[in-house]
Amino acid sequence: QVRLVQSGGGLVQPGGSLRLSCAASGRPFTSYHVGWFRQAPGKEREFVSVISYSGSQTYYADSVKGRFTISRDNAKSTASLQMSDLKPEDTAVYYCGALSTGNYYTSDEYEAWGQGTQVTVSS
Repeated sequence: QVRLVQSGGGLVQPGGSLRLSCAASGRPFTSYHVGWFRQAPGKEREFVSVISYSGSQTYYADSVKGRFTISRDNAKSTASLQMSDLKPEDTAVYYCGALSTGNYYTSDEYEAWGQGTQVTVSS
């Protein structure tokens, strides 16, 4: 089993930037795709982005495409989500997840989750 610990997040003004990180331990990090999801109050958890085992493939939700960048460092067993041009509608708790096989876009298929980190975009 893999264990994920998140860091980053916080309060930022509209148009600002934040970086979220996800550190893995346990099973080899390269066994997992890493996805980022977010959940706003009263809403379901939604897909944000995913990066494949090797980092060669990345996918983004339309709402964040061009503003967010996902990356991973397999040597350090870490993944990151760089968020730029943040908008109030990006406010949510963000979660990183580990998926060995299955549908990238479906949160139920992820095998492990980080603890979540709050991102608040407000002036």
